[in-house]
Amino acid sequence: MTSARFDIDIRPITQAEHPEWLRAVKTGFLQNPVISEEELAARSERFEVCRYLGAFDGDRCVATFRSFDQEVTAVGGGLISADAISSVTVTATHRRRGLLTRMMNQDLAAAKERGDTVATLIAAEYPIYGRYGFGPATQSVEWTVDIPRAGLDPRWSGPGDGGRIDIVDAEDVRKFGPELHERVRRLIPGVIDRDDWWWRLNTGAVRVEPKWKEPFYALYRGADGEVEGLVVYEVDDKWGDAKQPQDTATVRDLIAATPAAERALWSFLCSIDWVTGIKSGSRAPDDLLPLLLPDARAARVTSAVDWLWVRILDVVRALESRTYEGTGSLVLEVADRAGLTGGRFRLETSAQGASCTPTTESAELTLDVADLARLWLGDESVVRLAALGRVQEERAGAALSADALLRTSRRPWCPDMF
Repeated sequence: MTSARFDIDIRPITQAEHPEWLRAVKTGFLQNPVISEEELAARSERFEVCRYLGAFDGDRCVATFRSFDQEVTAVGGGLISADAISSVTVTATHRRRGLLTRMMNQDLAAAKERGDTVATLIAAEYPIYGRYGFGPATQSVEWTVDIPRAGLDPRWSGPGDGGRIDIVDAEDVRKFGPELHERVRRLIPGVIDRDDWWWRLNTGAVRVEPKWKEPFYALYRGADGEVEGLVVYEVDDKWGDAKQPQDTATVRDLIAATPAAERALWSFLCSIDWVTGIKSGSRAPDDLLPLLLPDARAARVTSAVDWLWVRILDVVRALESRTYEGTGSLVLEVADRAGLTGGRFRLETSAQGASCTPTTESAELTLDVADLARLWLGDESVVRLAALGRVQEERAGAALSADALLRTSRRPWCPDMF
C-alpha cells in the first residue's frame, strides 16, 4: 500500500540528514547512490540550513530540492538577486503525489519573502516547470568544428594585436579567473556569478566526481599584460588508420572580456598540432565562433537547447532592473496563477532608465508570467509569442512595439550548469 499524499513529511534537512539526502539525489538522477567521504566533505561545504528540502517517507528521503543565493546579469549589466534552484528529484516510487509542487511552492514563497527578484533553474525536462511560472530565458548551442575544412591560415602562431596566449596551471586560473569573470558577467545578460567553491571545483581543488581529468588552461593577455580571456579544454588521444593524429579538443570553459580575446582563443584552439576537431561546449546562439572561420560550414551545430529558466517574483523590480534599446511605454497585464506577482503595469523606458508602476489603464498586451520570463533577458520575440497565442495583443501593433523595447542586439547566455 502506498502512502497517502500528505503522509510524507517535507522539511528542511539537518546536517545529519545530508548523506541520506545526497543518496536520494543520486537515486533520483539514476546515478551510483554511494557517497564517498571525499564527496560528502566537499558538498558539505555548501550545506545551508533551511535551503535544502527533503521529502521523507518514514526515515527514507524520497524527494529532494535545494536553493541558494545567486546573482543573474540583467540586460545592461545590472546584477539581480535570484533564488537558484537545483538538485530537484522525486524517487520513482513516489511520483505523482505532489511532492515537487509542495517543495516548489514552499521555496518560491520563501524567496519572495526574502526579496529575490527572480528564481532560476536549469530544466532537465522541458514540460515540468512552466506550470510554476518559469520560462526558458536563454539558449545554448554547441558546435563541432572540422578544422581541416575550416580554411584557417596554417601559419597562425599567435595573436597579431600585441597580445599573447600562455598555457597556465590550475593555481593561475584560481588567481586570475574570478576577476576576469567579474568583468565578463557584466557584459552578457544571463551570466550568473561564480563563487570560490565553483573555481575550486572546476580546477580540481575540490573533488565530487570519482575520476578527475586535469584539463589544459590558457590565458589571453592583451598588449598591456591584462588578462582578458580564459579557455579550459581537454584533448582526447585518437589516431587514424594511417597512423595520423586525429585528436579532438573539447572546450570546458571559454570566457573573454573583449572580442579580440575571444577571437584569439578560438584561433589558438584551432591551431593546436594534432587537433583536427573542436567541440565548443555550451555557447551563446550568436557566438562569434562560426563566422570566425573562413568556411563557416566547418562548424556544425550538434546541440541547440533551452538553458537558463527564469521565474519572475517581482515584475516591477525585474523590469526596472534592466536597460532598453528604445524609448517608449507599454501597458502589460501579467497573469500569475501562484499569486506571487502579477497585475497590470505601465512600463516606461528611456536612455536614463526604466520605470514600472501598477496602473488601471487598459492593457496593450496580456501574457502569463512564464512568458514574461522568456522576454525579460531580451531573447524572445513578442511578435512570435503572439503568433503562437501565448501573448494576447489588446492593441494592434503592440507586439511589434514591445519587441522594439525588449529585444537586445546580442543574445543572452548562461555558460554554467548549477
